[in-house]
Order: sequence, then C-alpha cells, then structure tokens
Amino acid sequence: MEEKVKILAFIGAGALLGSAATLAISKLLSSPLPINNNQSVGNGYISESLNSNELPASKCNGMATSNPLADEVVSEQLTRNIQFFGLEAQQKVTASYVVVIGLGGVGSHAASMLLRSGVGRLLLVDFDQVSVSSLNRHAVATREDVGTSKALCLKKHFQSIFPECHIDAKVMLYDSSSEEEILSGHPDFVLDCIDNIDTKVALLAACVRRGLKVLSATGAGARADPTRIRVADLRESTNDPLSRAVRHRLRKDHGIDGGIPVVFSLEKPKAKLLPFKGPSGEEENPSDYQIVPGFRVRIIPVLGTIPAIFGQVMASYVVTQLAELQVHMEPVVNFDTDHYVILHQRLIEHEELLYGTSMQVEVDVEEVMYITKELWHGRSSRDLSVKDVGRAMWRSVNELMLVRWDKTKPASVSNLLLLRFKEADEHESRSLEDIKDEEPEFFVRVTNVLKRAELEFGFYRMVQET
Repeated sequence: MEEKVKILAFIGAGALLGSAATLAISKLLSSPLPINNNQSVGNGYISESLNSNELPASKCNGMATSNPLADEVVSEQLTRNIQFFGLEAQQKVTASYVVVIGLGGVGSHAASMLLRSGVGRLLLVDFDQVSVSSLNRHAVATREDVGTSKALCLKKHFQSIFPECHIDAKVMLYDSSSEEEILSGHPDFVLDCIDNIDTKVALLAACVRRGLKVLSATGAGARADPTRIRVADLRESTNDPLSRAVRHRLRKDHGIDGGIPVVFSLEKPKAKLLPFKGPSGEEENPSDYQIVPGFRVRIIPVLGTIPAIFGQVMASYVVTQLAELQVHMEPVVNFDTDHYVILHQRLIEHEELLYGTSMQVEVDVEEVMYITKELWHGRSSRDLSVKDVGRAMWRSVNELMLVRWDKTKPASVSNLLLLRFKEADEHESRSLEDIKDEEPEFFVRVTNVLKRAELEFGFYRMVQET
C-alpha cells in the first residue's frame, strides 16, 4: 500500500511540474517574437525571406545569425532533439543552411522535418503550384493553398511552426542559369527532390562540381511498401527506373560514376503510367498542359504515404549528418550479384545453343535479379514451397537456369521461367498447348506471374522513356 502511495505521489508531482512548465511557456508565447518580412520580385521569380530575432550573432556560412537555442521557447520546442543529440550537436543543426529543391510530396515533408528539427536557415525552391491532386501527399498544403506556389505555401506555414528559422522561398526552376543563385552561399546540404531527369542530372552534377553535400530522392510513385526504402550510393540503387536513368546520364555526360547518396525503394513499381485526360474527359497529350517542358503532368499513381516517408528519411539522414551523429545505414545486400551474372550468362549460352544466337535476349543482369527474386523467389517456377529469399536461395544456384516460357517470343522479363536443368530440358521439349492441357493449374499460375511482370515492366519502361 505504501509503495502505491509513493508512486501516486511521484506521478502527481510530475504532473504539477509539467503544468507549471506549460504555463510558463504559454506566457512566453503570448508575447510574439518579432518577425521581419521582406519581399522582392525580380528576374522572373519571387523571392521572400524571413529574418527574426537578429541578436549579436555567430557566423554561419558567412551570414550573421542569432542563437535561437538561448531562447526559452525555442529550447523547449527543440528539447527532445537536444536530449537526443546533446546541446553542442543541436547547435550545429541550428547553425546550418540547407537547400531543398522540389517541394512536392517528398520535398515538402523533408523540408518540414528539417524545420521542426531546428535547422536555422532554409532555401526552398520550386517553380510549381499547389494543385488539388497534390493534397494527398503534400506536407502542409490545404485547399486554401491550391493555386499558390509550393515554395511560398511552405514558407507561410513554416513561419508559424518555427519563426526563428531564416527562410528564403524562390519560385523558380533550377537550371544552368539559376545554378549560381540557388547553390551559392555554401549550403551545408542540398536535397534533390526533383522528378525530372534532365533537371535532376544537372543539379547533381553541379553539386559534385561545387563540392556540395547532396542527397537525392529517386522514384516514390507507384510503390506501397515502406519497409523497402533504403539509403545507399547511387551505384547500389536497384529496381528504380529513375535512378537507373540518372546513373546512366551522370556517367555518360559528366563522368560521375557514384559517390552520391540516394533514397530509393527496393520495391518494383506496382502500377503503370496512367493516360492523361484533359477537361473534355478524352485522352490528350500531357505536354499540352505542362507549365515547363519536360515535366510530367499527373500520370504517375502515387500512394501519398510513400513520398512522405521518403522525405522523412531524407530529413533524418541530413539532420544526423549535420549533428555529426554516426548512423550506420542498413547495407543494400548485393552479396549475390555474381549469381545473377551467372544466370544471365547461362541464359545467353542456352539461347545460342538452342537458337544459334542470343540476339533475342532482352534482359540485363538487373532484370535477371528482378525475375529471380521478385517473380520466382529464388526457386524453380515449379516449386510451390516457401523459402527465404537471400543467401539460402543460392544453395541450389548451380541447378537453376532461365528459359523462355513461350518459344515464339523473345527472352524478356515477361517470358522467362526459372527452372532446374532437368525441368528446363523437359520444358523445351513441350509446347504451351501441351502444358495447358496437361497441367492447367501450372499454366494459369505461370501466366498470371508473367502478366504481372509485363504490367510492372510496362511502367518501368514508360518511366525511362518519359
């Protein structure tokens, strides 16, 4: 009984102290902190900046800034971060300058959490406006914000969340003519949240050339599994058509072969690109409605939670880097890459032996990885037993090979089976009609799997071509 009384007494004391702290903070908040708004228009874009609490300052990237953590309200707002990082590390975060380019589903959430984590200076860049259809994934936009620029929308909301942050919002497109204006000032980090390949490649190449730390987001659309999101070097990203295209362009046009961290998903896209329907309801050319040439118009299905998680992952990565906290990301396991190379080479040899040429092999090693892991789960297409996909799956690698399902069609992603050698020999001796008549369940199961592959890679190829 005495123990219970003591516990209740401790709880009551804690509640009393919490109430007192809340009351004190509310009194402080009742007197708004001074905010100076400056707005300028020029050179075809809008630039707005927010400077508040400009006290005798330390130097941050050559700019005079106050020490917001000396303020009781700010220190209370960031108290959980301070407890996590320590005061000295949090001061590094608060003294930092981060540029976020692209403020849609990914960028808005990344910028929002950078702000809430106490980053002292933000540059928000986007040429686009808030649309009704973007409300399913934007971090702060409301219906009242529809039609306003994404950059100024974020700035407006951010001022009420953390007014001590110096925010500069630019309504402009990143390109070679705006590079100096956007990337000058020695930012501590640049976040690339752009979904256009040309602009993305140009930005990443500029950051490498300038020696700026940059984190890039790849494709978040048409995905649903948050457990498969990873941070790794661009060279290690797989199952992502956007990063694949960017990787190719960076290597070809700029001689950059890696060294850029990216947030990507190991999940293969789950939906295809949608046709664009104009006001009449008829299918039309999306480019007729583009604000800027080269940017897609509402044709990628997006589950709003996934780009939000991409943005949260980016913010977490950047904030821990700024605080100099060592975080060891889970590695992207590529220990079995050599096995995919073996399967690919085995397919080529089999095609040359059977057809006299390998010209109809339309898959590369990465696509062999997808076929093996995503379609057939590392086992024979005839094996219905459940097995782990991973190191164990390669215990039988020496017994597996890829063969065409339909011999009249090329060896493509949607026309390859993974079979044991003896099964492959038997399959080559039969026609699809024989299989359909003699093994209808197997025929239906394989057909369904290959139809799924055709849909997923239809999306994959369309993204690469747009």
